[in-house]
Amino acid sequence: MTIHYLDEPSSSVSIHSFLADEIRDWFTSKFPGGFTPPQLYAIPSIHDRKNTLIFSSTGSGKTFAAFLASINELFLEAKAGTLKDEIYVLYISPLKALGNDIQKNLEEPLQGIQELAASNNLVTPKIRVGVRTGDTTQAERTSMLKKPPHILITTPESLGLILTSPKFSEHLRSVRWVVLDEIHEVSSNKRGVFLSLFLEYLQQEVAEKQFTRIGLSATQAPIEEIARFLVGLDEKGRENDCYIANLPPQRKLDLEVKSPVNDILH
Repeated sequence: MTIHYLDEPSSSVSIHSFLADEIRDWFTSKFPGGFTPPQLYAIPSIHDRKNTLIFSSTGSGKTFAAFLASINELFLEAKAGTLKDEIYVLYISPLKALGNDIQKNLEEPLQGIQELAASNNLVTPKIRVGVRTGDTTQAERTSMLKKPPHILITTPESLGLILTSPKFSEHLRSVRWVVLDEIHEVSSNKRGVFLSLFLEYLQQEVAEKQFTRIGLSATQAPIEEIARFLVGLDEKGRENDCYIANLPPQRKLDLEVKSPVNDILH
């Protein structure tokens, strides 16, 4: 295994060069200030299908960084008419409460991109987002089985149940990206052990191709051990490489020196 630290951010121009026109136009209208530092570091790495670990503060845009490259590719396939009814992106969080928030945060840009495309007389299939947790009703599960989302949001435990379902696990054969959010919550406990086993089973027994792994957290230590937890093994049992965008929060210090005397030197 080789760990690579992403030392230099990419430029906005470089990222725009591989984005679909509709996604680029939507992003620039929605975020006139441009990409955040985590996005400048991580998006090109993920676009190149490199396993990427993003360490940055809450609210820094790391979740959008994790999804933009995959959304771009799914949209390009939708334009080309090659987007299948399969799960391409798997988002896993140990916090079930995050699921609905992530779904909402994804559906808003997807809707905006589709509307922008429609305004240019381009009709594309909708990129679907779904949540599968212990709270998902039987009716929702049945509907998801018949027409799976392109982006599936789930938990480690629900992933284990999905993989034991022969019919549903078939929809995971096309998975290309796996996003592990709040990775520090599972990297050193029993849930993490099971999650690692589920991911290796997904890679070795279900997925048709090697998928890209993306880890997200605002608290990662020791960061290289978490990278090892993220990347897993290749088909020969060797650890995969990992690219790390290490952008810890910069704390501002307000320093003041006080002395009981006017001249501390004499």
